[in-house]
Amino acid sequence: MKIEFPGSNGSMLAARLDLPEGTPSAYALFAHCFTCSKDSFAASRISKALVDYGIAVLRFDFTGLGGSDGDFSNTNFSSNIDDVVAATEYLGTNYRAPTILIGHSLGGAAVLAAAHRVPSTRAVVTLGSPSDPAHITNLFAHASEEIVTAGEAMVQLGGREFRIRKQLLDDIAAQPQSVRLRDLNAALLVMHSPIDQTVGIDNAREIFETAKHPKSFVALDGADHLLSNRDDAAFAASMIAAWSARYAFDHTAAPEPRASSAGPKTSPVVDNPSASITADGSSVIVTESGPARYEQRVFASGHELISDEPAPLSENHGPAPYDLVLAGLGSCTSITIRMYADRKKMPLKSVSVRLSRERIDAAACEHCTSTEGMVEHFTRELTFEGDLTAEQRASLLVIADKCPVHRSLKGEISITTTETTPSL
Repeated sequence: MKIEFPGSNGSMLAARLDLPEGTPSAYALFAHCFTCSKDSFAASRISKALVDYGIAVLRFDFTGLGGSDGDFSNTNFSSNIDDVVAATEYLGTNYRAPTILIGHSLGGAAVLAAAHRVPSTRAVVTLGSPSDPAHITNLFAHASEEIVTAGEAMVQLGGREFRIRKQLLDDIAAQPQSVRLRDLNAALLVMHSPIDQTVGIDNAREIFETAKHPKSFVALDGADHLLSNRDDAAFAASMIAAWSARYAFDHTAAPEPRASSAGPKTSPVVDNPSASITADGSSVIVTESGPARYEQRVFASGHELISDEPAPLSENHGPAPYDLVLAGLGSCTSITIRMYADRKKMPLKSVSVRLSRERIDAAACEHCTSTEGMVEHFTRELTFEGDLTAEQRASLLVIADKCPVHRSLKGEISITTTETTPSL
């Protein structure tokens, strides 16, 4: 849906509102990269993919860019922030105030700066964003002397010519971005490619280290800065949807830990002083519990459960570690299918997932990249109940592979192990 609304200086800004079928689970705002537009690969593909998860997305062109009115040379980072705020106010007045702010590259810096002016903000997502908006001066460093001495210069950016004025440099230099990050007061998801050649990965580290919890990081492994590969954009959208559901869909309240067969309910921090749980429950803590030799207590998202090895190794007081892996995949699969079916108004009464695991010869695996040794093979059988057409059943099988846990297991996983000193 094409719309227009007045921007920071009164110019009409061109925008597009992508709406899901039925009532949106949340509204999001997407801010594009420097000198890009609302129709860039990242903006259009991620927005359209988020619609499949029930999220409505407004993407707009900053003043003087794309289809928006105004003179780009008269804009600066402060006016970009004002444009973001104007877009959120339009949503709040005409639809529903956005709870998710998403920004790509400099657009990420803009939404970080604007978040404190948007009371409805619960979650902020940055994609390949600089930690300091002054980073964009690297794009026209060759003309910086002329800009300072002459007051302006014409520069080539992305194959197009733009007039850059000294007031843009002065405005960027005065931005208190670190303070804004520390006082964000919203959940933060930092997404960045380790091979980003435009905005280096160190920017993601600086953003993440400066911001307070709750915060998360997802590596867009192999992606370029513009997320020009469709699969990279789809992966980013699936991660944003899964992560933001905790904060932007009114699911932020975590229940109290439930008592387990291991004994009275106690605080995981007391049981294991060397571990820590962030306020949002984003950490998972596993600690030996006994009396069985290999019995473990698991604390996750405010819940407590037991994991153990089967007899004769131990007492079989809970699922084995690989059972929990399969349970995570099965749960994610079922939830993803249910969300999709509800969005598409399919007559799906129930879904069940049966999973099993075995080690097979890599040479016998049709879809494995390894050709030698043994590989883990998971079997996933889905059962659908409801008056579904053959086409609907086929689409549910396809969407099962898009569950975030499935993508994680199929992709490259990085694990860092450190040692902490127990508190006294």
